Amino acid sequence: QVQLVESGGGLVQAGGSLRLSCAASGSIASINSMGWYRQAPGKQRELVATVTTSGSTNYADSVKGRFTISRDNAKNTVYLQMNSLKPEDTAVYYCKLDQRLQTYWGQGTQVTVSS
Repeated sequence: QVQLVESGGGLVQAGGSLRLSCAASGSIASINSMGWYRQAPGKQRELVATVTTSGSTNYADSVKGRFTISRDNAKNTVYLQMNSLKPEDTAVYYCKLDQRLQTYWGQGTQVTVSS
């Protein structure tokens, strides 16, 4: 089993910044990618950003230029630097890890952006 522990969420004013972290532990073998998804109330969970082991990144159009995903392979940790936050970024943010044919999710961390 793989455990994902997220941290860094909170309440911030519009235009502010937050940095999320997600540390993976347990049966870490061959990670394909790690990433962040989010789910706002009444909406489906959506992709925010992903990063592969080789460093290739993918972002949702809504966060391009504002969010940056990075990864420390030695620590099995992925980060999400969120700048210029908007009220519409308010959601529960979930860390995801893809390893071989299995997918693991974190418990989620709340990000609230006030206007």
